[in-house]
Amino acid sequence: MDRLWAPWRLQYIQGPAAEDCIFCIGADRTEDPERLVVARGESCYVMMNRYPYSNGHLLVSPYRHLADPADLEVPEIHELHHLMVRSQAVLRDTCAAEGFNVGWNFGQAAGAGITAHIHMHIVPRWAGDTNFMPILADTRVIPQHIEKTYSLLVNAFS
Repeated sequence: MDRLWAPWRLQYIQGPAAEDCIFCIGADRTEDPERLVVARGESCYVMMNRYPYSNGHLLVSPYRHLADPADLEVPEIHELHHLMVRSQAVLRDTCAAEGFNVGWNFGQAAGAGITAHIHMHIVPRWAGDTNFMPILADTRVIPQHIEKTYSLLVNAFS
């Protein structure tokens, strides 16, 4: 049997839980490359998922630390939606995405890995991108290095 190795995934699975909220980012933009932040708005921002489901997997989140979407203010709701639509356009242009899975997971029972700070997933998709790997090997094949994808996306957003 052939094997595909994804050692970066084990770091996430076995690693300690983050002490600080990864979604609570400050105004210091010098940390954006390290945090994989590709775009900033007034009340929300876009960052890459460090452990993506597919190449270009993005997360849109408000700056405010909120666990419940009912606590969002109207300007945050509008900007979240705007950044989601903008993210789709950027992913179409840079990655030739043919479709998207867009979703939220609120609470641990719903599958949220981080329950204290809401965030929206934008997962680009392509015809035929799902094969036997996620089903049989519990492995995802990401065709581009995350740093290369970051560079493409941050340039496309600016």
